[in-house]
Amino acid sequence: MGAKKQRSVDWGNFAILAVLLLMIIVLTIMNPVFLSMDNLVNIARQISMVAIVAIGMTFVLIIGEIDLSVGHIACLSGIIVAKCLTLNMGIPLSCLMALLVGALLGFANGFINTQFKIPSFIVTLGMDNIAYGIVLVITNAYPITGLPEGFKVIGRGYVGVIPVPVIIMAVCYAAGIICLKYVKFGRNMFAIGGNQDAAKLSGITVKKNKIAIFTLCGVTAAISGIILSSRLFSGQPNSGSSFTMDAIASCVIGGTSTTGGKGRLWGTFIGALIIGIIDNGMTLLGISTNWQYIVKGAIIIIAVGLDSIREK
Repeated sequence: MGAKKQRSVDWGNFAILAVLLLMIIVLTIMNPVFLSMDNLVNIARQISMVAIVAIGMTFVLIIGEIDLSVGHIACLSGIIVAKCLTLNMGIPLSCLMALLVGALLGFANGFINTQFKIPSFIVTLGMDNIAYGIVLVITNAYPITGLPEGFKVIGRGYVGVIPVPVIIMAVCYAAGIICLKYVKFGRNMFAIGGNQDAAKLSGITVKKNKIAIFTLCGVTAAISGIILSSRLFSGQPNSGSSFTMDAIASCVIGGTSTTGGKGRLWGTFIGALIIGIIDNGMTLLGISTNWQYIVKGAIIIIAVGLDSIREK
């Protein structure tokens, strides 16, 4: 029985890599520009923000919950960092303020979900609207401009030939993988997602762990919001709205179960890469961006459907 399960997991690993390879081959044949170094660097920079959001989303899905507020938490965090910069608070302090806002909203999601036993779907959907409402109150629906030139480095800078957002993404993934594999907190996530009652009986403080995980999800959204504001060199009140769907798609494509108890960050990264390649490839082929939403929506439905079939 154990050997059979192991073969199934190995096949899942192979399948996602095979899909990625097939997409690369097809797009290279259809447009050789796809495999150029400039385009590959561009893809890596483009996926960095969604991939970082997807780290927190992976954690939340592993415990059997979901966070629908990450898109507008990222947007609000980007607005906060831009607003603080216009108040001459300096780049480090402004970024810290944005991270604190993301952490606070994530904490609120986890606290309400655990203390009042309201489903995370409802809590985070409401928080998504609250975050967007705060964005509109702060900006009056106008972008925040006049940021210092040094702020561009976070979203547009390079270290050698590697974009700074890619470096930030790599650091976040390294920390996330270490957490899941080698830290007790990471093991607790799988235990909670697998069986909350059993986790409680084994001595795991489920409520505290869930609140911490939602808080981390808010922080990863805030990091992406800071990078996005730096790339746009402004605080845009309509930015980051697609992060939620893209992050969920990245997770489920990468093998994270929507029912909890199973997930892998390297799979999430591959999922984010697949989403980024779809966007980039359709753009290179001259396909309307409207179709990208249709394709990604279909991918989410198919991925969740396959996960459900596999679980049964």
